[in-house]
Amino acid sequence: MTPSRLLALALVACALPGASAAEQSGPPPLVDIAAHERARVLQAADAFLGEAPITITAFKAEKSAGGLHDYFSQADYSWPDPAKPDGLPFVNRDGWSNPDTFQPHRRAMVRLSRGVGALGAAFKMTGDRKYADAAAAHLRAWFVTPATRMNPSLLYSQAILGSVTGRGVGIIDTIHLIEVAAAIEVMSARGAIAPADALPIKAWFREYLTWLTTSDYGIDERERGNNHGTCWVMQVAAFARMLGDEPQLAFCRARYKTWLLPNQMFTDGSFPLELRRTKPYGYALFQLDQLATVAQVLSTPEDNLWTFTLPDGRSLKKAVDYMYPFIADKSRWTLPRDVMFFEYWPVRHASLLFAGLAYREAKYIALWKKLPADPVPTEIQRNMPVRYPSLWVD
Repeated sequence: MTPSRLLALALVACALPGASAAEQSGPPPLVDIAAHERARVLQAADAFLGEAPITITAFKAEKSAGGLHDYFSQADYSWPDPAKPDGLPFVNRDGWSNPDTFQPHRRAMVRLSRGVGALGAAFKMTGDRKYADAAAAHLRAWFVTPATRMNPSLLYSQAILGSVTGRGVGIIDTIHLIEVAAAIEVMSARGAIAPADALPIKAWFREYLTWLTTSDYGIDERERGNNHGTCWVMQVAAFARMLGDEPQLAFCRARYKTWLLPNQMFTDGSFPLELRRTKPYGYALFQLDQLATVAQVLSTPEDNLWTFTLPDGRSLKKAVDYMYPFIADKSRWTLPRDVMFFEYWPVRHASLLFAGLAYREAKYIALWKKLPADPVPTEIQRNMPVRYPSLWVD
């Protein structure tokens, strides 16, 4: 059961005897997510129903130091060194995405996230088992079937040719599995995934969660001070909630309070480590979305991260209020434009919806409704892990 549902039940349970039904029900919702999203979700899910699973094993990564079942990607901002005959080792050009890097594994994972996310959301809305059955086929292929499954580690992600075969920062690539985990959680809770299917799928996520929290790469990513550290917490929280891992959930709540907010936010609500980059607008939006998703996943009636405030006043509300004017009117952005893809932002950011619901701010939700929900550029897609918010709220 989600934190928002638990809070609603708690409010009803605490109502005074003799209170009217209207008084007990609390304030009306600001938006009916299922109704608003239904047509979009069903269109996406129906389009994916007939699609066959495609995992990373369909694409051999010639430049990977790993094997067929190992996910591989290259650092987006690494380019051949023009001063070297073979271009090796690649050099960094921050913010400038190299179009010639290996992309098939990332695209396959984004496809999985979009497809299973849509199918899970469609099942939640309709109760039709055909959506859950289709999702289960993709989940088995990715996480169970020996010939096609992905290894539950990320040893070869964000490699830099001629330098390193993989890096801890490559863990950011699996942010696209959080919506897969959310769909699994929804379908499992409603009995739509048979125990025989759910057990090995969850075992894969359990093994990956262990790797994230104990491996050198995982610890390196956890300790990053910018959006990478936030994405580590977001992933661990999402996987732990799906698995019912309370110790990891408690660790992530503490991490949010003692590491993420204190180290990543100025007193005005801005993110200095993101604003100093060559794509400050996109990175600030991305960071806000991740922090909001962390709060959405981890908040409980007893420990509400949405209302948590540091002694100097820093809070998630302050971060949303800092970015809101620049989302509503990008022309107000006073920092340098992003060196690439500036024209494609903003999109339908989960932070606006989640914060709108948490703070009962209608203007956040109104803006969320107006923004494009399904951006086409792959660069934007790879920075948008929450596409079907109906999986995350009741």
